[in-house]
Amino acid sequence: MSLLRPLVPVIERAVMGIDRAFSRALQPRRSRGLLSLLCYCGWGTPTRVELTGRVVLPRTLQPAANADPRWRNFTNIVRRLLSREIGGVTVHGALNGVQAEATSDSDGFFTLLFQAEQPFEAGWHDARLTIPGRERTSYARVQIVDDRGCAYGLISDLDDTVIQSDVTSIGRMLFTVLTGNARTRSPFPGVGSLYRALARHNQGDTGSAGNGKNTKRRGRNPVFYVSSSPWNFFDLLWQFLEYRRIPLGPMFLRNWGADLMSGHTTYKHGVIERIFNAYPRLHFVLVGDSGERDPEIYAEVARRFPGRVLGIYIRDVNEGQGDERVLRLRGEMARIGVDMVLARDSFAAAAHAMAMGLITPGELRSVAQSVEKSLHLPLLSF
Repeated sequence: MSLLRPLVPVIERAVMGIDRAFSRALQPRRSRGLLSLLCYCGWGTPTRVELTGRVVLPRTLQPAANADPRWRNFTNIVRRLLSREIGGVTVHGALNGVQAEATSDSDGFFTLLFQAEQPFEAGWHDARLTIPGRERTSYARVQIVDDRGCAYGLISDLDDTVIQSDVTSIGRMLFTVLTGNARTRSPFPGVGSLYRALARHNQGDTGSAGNGKNTKRRGRNPVFYVSSSPWNFFDLLWQFLEYRRIPLGPMFLRNWGADLMSGHTTYKHGVIERIFNAYPRLHFVLVGDSGERDPEIYAEVARRFPGRVLGIYIRDVNEGQGDERVLRLRGEMARIGVDMVLARDSFAAAAHAMAMGLITPGELRSVAQSVEKSLHLPLLSF
């Protein structure tokens, strides 16, 4: 595995380079045909919202089902990866009466920026997207967060943190990703219950968390997903979260044609820093896994934004191997007042969250019951 891992970015860049060259030659003819808008989840504040999407040729994907054979799942994955992007297309958007316009780049991506004179209301909204001169209309979900109206935010990785992907083994990861779908991919036991507890609505006042910070709750705590998966998998990941009843939230994925040049650590740290800067009053819980660089990335974020990280939960996917680096970072974090928890399962993270005052004993019980049901192991007696 260690010998193959350095080759993965090289192979990805080569494939993307060939795909780009092929697409440039065909784009003028493609742009005159039927076009489709892939709309991702928008995010922002009451005064500024950002919505990313992609202009592509229409594609046909079979709806996911539990009984789908692996060959059908593989076919759908290939269709996602081989999407035909169209650059130079103008996209118009409307969000609660505010208009925005953008032009797709060479990879088909566009970003609409909505600047509100009258503040948007916090919560979920629908944006309407069109290509001028075309009849088709698309809609995108948008999450607007007022950092004065929630207790904290949750920033989470996806692969091997929420969804089991085996990223520590290239072979197993490829088999899992390429032959699964939104209904057959498996979440880690208890992750849905844990994230629902962390993101719950609560109008009361739980007092102060274990670090002394006030955690008065006036609305849903937002969830943001930051992953190295490609944007081509957005619909699969969104459907997975919906199907498994895991809280939805904006996803920050990668453009494998461009973001690869920046490296995993630089990319992920940059996205998290953008989220922190967008909500300067908000504290955060950071959740990742020990398979790659999440512990180091989150530790650097905690140093960069002192006092704003309530806790770091690292799912142990290495079965105890190589945990020395996490334990070393945990000691460094303790010295600046941030708990980094190396969690074997969702229950271990939930127990710490309850001790911090981030979730209630009843919510801890719910996580425990979910883990027990999945693993057939008694965790607590209530």
